[in-house]
Amino acid sequence: MDLKKIWVYINIPRTLPGLIVYISSPEKLVVKEDINRWIEVVGLKSLNYPIWKYFHYLMLFYPAFRNLFYYRIKKNNLILSKMIEPFHPSLSTLYIETKSIGPGLFIQHGFSTIISAESIGKNCWINQQVTIGFSNRTDVPILGDNVRITAGAKVIGKIKIGNNSIVGANAVVVKDVPENCTVVGVPASIIKKDGVKLSNLSDC
Repeated sequence: MDLKKIWVYINIPRTLPGLIVYISSPEKLVVKEDINRWIEVVGLKSLNYPIWKYFHYLMLFYPAFRNLFYYRIKKNNLILSKMIEPFHPSLSTLYIETKSIGPGLFIQHGFSTIISAESIGKNCWINQQVTIGFSNRTDVPILGDNVRITAGAKVIGKIKIGNNSIVGANAVVVKDVPENCTVVGVPASIIKKDGVKLSNLSDC
């Protein structure tokens, strides 16, 4: 048995409080979809673990997953989420302050990332050093389903990113993005729509 597998087994007691909370949480089904999404994206399916062991593995090795899990459970029990957090500390540079997040959110790295949206759809993907946030005291974005926000991008204000759209690295988006688009640049412009590259760029 290699050292990583030994570490996984040694740390099972450390994860037990979080596992109990997960199993008993009203958000159990959503968390399960998060787990399935993460194991697919990071390539863990070949381990053939039961779902509880995948939960343990993600809590042990993926700090950004911990933040997402604590976000899920604190909606129903903030005190309990704070009680179990010392067993697996959250990532201090990742902030999730969003009213509603659909199942299957994947956060890659999560370093220096702020997620302050009105809502986020299902199966979205957010990279490191991303800011999704306010243009004033109240206005924040809405992200549709299957949206990907790549490294360093800024999505600001009361705008909507349509389903299946991609925001390129370091792009600054301050206007709506239609569905099935790829946007890049400062300010962001649409370079691809429905899989087809555009010759005439349009700002967004």
